[in-house]
Amino acid sequence: MLDFNNPLVVQSDKTLLLDVHSPLAEECRNALIPFAELVKSPEHIHTYSLTPLSLWNAASAGFTSDKAIEVLNKYARFEVPQSVTVWIQEIADRFGKLRLVCAPGEDDREYLYLVCTSPYIYKEICANPSTKKLLFPCTYIECERSEANVTDTEKQYCFKLNLTDRGTLKQTLLKSLWPVKDDVPLKMGEHLEVKKREKALSQKDFTVREYQKKAADALLGDGGAGTGFGTIVLPCGAGKTIVGIEVLTRLQTNTLIVTTNISAVHQWIDELLDKTTLTKEQIAEYTGENKTICPVTVATYQILTWRKEKEGAYPHFSLFRKNNWGLIIYDEVHMLPAPVFRVVAELQTVHRLGLTATLVREDGCEGYVFSLVGPKRYDVPWKELEKEKWIATAECIEIRCAMDEETELSYAVASPKKKHKIASENPIKLQITKELASIFEKEKILIIGQYIDQLNAIAKEISCPIITGKTPNAERDAIYSSFRNGDIHVLVVSKVANFAIDLPDASMAIQVSGTFGSRQEEAQRLGRILRPKESLARFFTLITKSSVEEDFGSNRQKFLAEQGYSYRIERYTDIESLKSLSQCAIEGGSSLCR
Repeated sequence: MLDFNNPLVVQSDKTLLLDVHSPLAEECRNALIPFAELVKSPEHIHTYSLTPLSLWNAASAGFTSDKAIEVLNKYARFEVPQSVTVWIQEIADRFGKLRLVCAPGEDDREYLYLVCTSPYIYKEICANPSTKKLLFPCTYIECERSEANVTDTEKQYCFKLNLTDRGTLKQTLLKSLWPVKDDVPLKMGEHLEVKKREKALSQKDFTVREYQKKAADALLGDGGAGTGFGTIVLPCGAGKTIVGIEVLTRLQTNTLIVTTNISAVHQWIDELLDKTTLTKEQIAEYTGENKTICPVTVATYQILTWRKEKEGAYPHFSLFRKNNWGLIIYDEVHMLPAPVFRVVAELQTVHRLGLTATLVREDGCEGYVFSLVGPKRYDVPWKELEKEKWIATAECIEIRCAMDEETELSYAVASPKKKHKIASENPIKLQITKELASIFEKEKILIIGQYIDQLNAIAKEISCPIITGKTPNAERDAIYSSFRNGDIHVLVVSKVANFAIDLPDASMAIQVSGTFGSRQEEAQRLGRILRPKESLARFFTLITKSSVEEDFGSNRQKFLAEQGYSYRIERYTDIESLKSLSQCAIEGGSSLCR
């Protein structure tokens, strides 16, 4: 049946095209959010994709394949291809066919059971070399059906596994397109009396927003098996830390928080002291500088993955097993290093919360987060929060500049890897950056880049502070404080500022170089200027034209397009043209010269 008033075109390759000009576009978009991934969202047609992971995330939240098909049929402009509906049913229905359970009464259990309803799935798993070393065929007869909620059929097709292999098994089976529904109850850690303050000590307004409450609700569910673990996706600046605090105060249990760097550790501690009844004596820092453990401990991924020798043990992994944790929060969960995946695979018995602005990983390991930390429980589109004024309105501008003759010659004879560095460090970028900083002198500006020599040259030319990985932590915190207080209005930062840095007044970013087109990096860097503010936030990216930077830039732009941001491209010819361009930006408000 044809209905040209409907906004959605469902294609046989499992992509969904949404006509944003249709009267039903907004209603359709909200209906797609639970089970489809937004791929790109330019001006007129938004593209969504159906993937196994998106359908399993939906299924974990109780969104069935029938509901997904019903949504497609309701909003489709043309008939939905039968191949798509069959695929949705087959893929989505895989969720729940394998369940992890435990025998009732086994409080100090060492073993779990993987049960299934199908002899064919059972035989497939038996024949899988990757699972043979983790599973032992058995019968599940030692518990009553009513207590364990295990069917008679599942008792016939059952495996036994060591408790410590719980995460590794889920990860392994996911690679075979068999998601495991984890119905093993989580252990409660040691009780910790903690509440949110009615008014923050900083005297700043503090209320948990409705979407932050919904995120915590989605994670904790009804408190039963299959709830209490998962990932929350919210834009930078939307208050993911507050979601963590909301979950912590609801569970009231000893908590381990793992984040990306020492500055982020200090920010978490400051927020906990400011907005909860926790005292300094109840919160510890576990980093390269301090290694203490308290009921609430904040650590870095770096210290956890440190080891003396390349093939040696990770001595600080023992932190995960200390202090009877009831909750572990993985900040910037998309950045989980591979070694930490290992211990996360083992540590599956407690409540787990992953926080991130994007689950995009350039290595394609999003499924690891799904299987080890937990499925995506809650997600809000960036533009939706922008519309509600919870994050700043942002304008993204790419300025393309040429190379001078000397740089162009060096670029022509360089190796592919060297070409990227030469293009990124194009000397003309220093001139453009200096002029932008001068024109927008009233803005709080972050200059972000990949190459330290380039950043040092910019900091020297503009006479502003610089923060790199070698900057001592005390000096780093002092510089951040000066920026927040308005003592300095321009700050140069390396990629250490990509993650978990709270600079709420930053209103403009100039990206001079990046990491080979990482969409994840683009999300984090844009996020540095998205804290709510009255003024427009501006995100400039400097690209050397006719170079590999253009290709990498296109990949980074994908993330911005996915979130609905327009990405204007302007060509730089000389300083006068830049002045004209920038002046137009100042006068034009939300758009540049056209």
